[in-house]
Amino acid sequence: MAPANLARDLERERPLRAASVHPPPLQFPLRRRRRRMNGFEHAVDLARQTVANIRRNKLRSFLTLFGIAWGIASLVLLTTLADGFREGQRKNLEQIGDRIVLVFPGRTSLHAGGERAGKRIFFTERDVTAIGEQCPAVETVAAERKTWRVPARSAFNSGQFLVLGATPQYLAIRNLALAEGRHISAEDERQGRRVAVLGHAVRTQLFEKRGNVLGQTVHINGYPYLVVGLMAEKNQNSSYDGWDNDKIVVPASALRRDAPADREIYAQGRVNAIVYRPVSLEQWKAAQQQVRTVLGRIHNFDPADERAVRMWDTVESAELVGAIFGSMEIFLSAVALVTLSLGGVGVMNTMMMAVSERTNEIGLKKALGATRRRILLDFFLEGILLAVAAGAAGLVLVLVLAAAVNSLPLPAMFAGLPVRWATLAPATLALGTVAVAASLPPALAASRLTPVEALRYER
Repeated sequence: MAPANLARDLERERPLRAASVHPPPLQFPLRRRRRRMNGFEHAVDLARQTVANIRRNKLRSFLTLFGIAWGIASLVLLTTLADGFREGQRKNLEQIGDRIVLVFPGRTSLHAGGERAGKRIFFTERDVTAIGEQCPAVETVAAERKTWRVPARSAFNSGQFLVLGATPQYLAIRNLALAEGRHISAEDERQGRRVAVLGHAVRTQLFEKRGNVLGQTVHINGYPYLVVGLMAEKNQNSSYDGWDNDKIVVPASALRRDAPADREIYAQGRVNAIVYRPVSLEQWKAAQQQVRTVLGRIHNFDPADERAVRMWDTVESAELVGAIFGSMEIFLSAVALVTLSLGGVGVMNTMMMAVSERTNEIGLKKALGATRRRILLDFFLEGILLAVAAGAAGLVLVLVLAAAVNSLPLPAMFAGLPVRWATLAPATLALGTVAVAASLPPALAASRLTPVEALRYER
């Protein structure tokens, strides 16, 4: 071959040799970066996982959810039950009067002022005046005057009733609500007018179901009285001298003149009892002490002698009842918290089982780059979601039950099931605490698994 042809062939083969020695780089399609889930998508994913776990173990999940739901429902229900009885007792005492204290005369049991024990005490008008002037812890004070079994008749029927002699101060303390007409006024008392306010049972007995009772005349102890008011029917559960429905209210001056218990009481200006209202709920003890001191000084007995003057303090009674229901509420709440805690143990057990069943999944996620924090967050939020869903179901159950109970006719001493934010807030806090305590240990156990350990795990 000619040298010229050989050189030309070598030049042709040189690019082929270079290409074989240095092949061109391979071209791969570019990978798209995977978009990270936002918070909402993450929550939806967690919800799906939780629902899948519940479906996978229906009986176990139902018992777990029921334990949490019943625990939170018990906590709220028992607390509202105690509140209902407490409120019913308060309303029952308010039927007599708001913050009312009744003072009754008695007999001395201690020696005082050179006098032997056993002296009988009688209240008079000057006692009422002295208490009003010398007791700064007393807001309002009035005398109570009454005569039992006073004959009264209308044009249709007759009967014997308790007649109260009232003043505007007395009506400001005692709860004698009106259904129609007006009450006894200061002018009625000053002039001794023969006007009367009838209790509901008195009106029914004297006039049956007839209308237009206002303006009618009733004869009380033989004297004609004009009916100016009708008291509202009262579903009363406690009393110290009979039901208010069975009473007739007239001006105190008219009672003293027309129907005194006896002439001696009328001549001496005696009163049956004294009623007063303390300035505030916090000063009921100070008011009691001041009243006893003033009466002891007037009637010459030791203020510490509780038998000389007997008191029925509705504020004190309300505090006593409140303390009883408060203790009961603490006990019942403790029982409900134990039930809620057992429900939390159920959630923890369910999440531990979920970790065990999904150990290989955890290992795969970690092998693909999932961080310990991500695994911890996944299982922690799943447990929280499970507990909160069960707690919400329990709260809905309580609200439905409370609405049903409150729509029924309730007894006098029970005010229903008042569900308040003051009750729901501690219950929600307890639910959150149990949810965190039940979800954190399984989540920590899942996050501490290594990829190799998790992938090699066999159940």
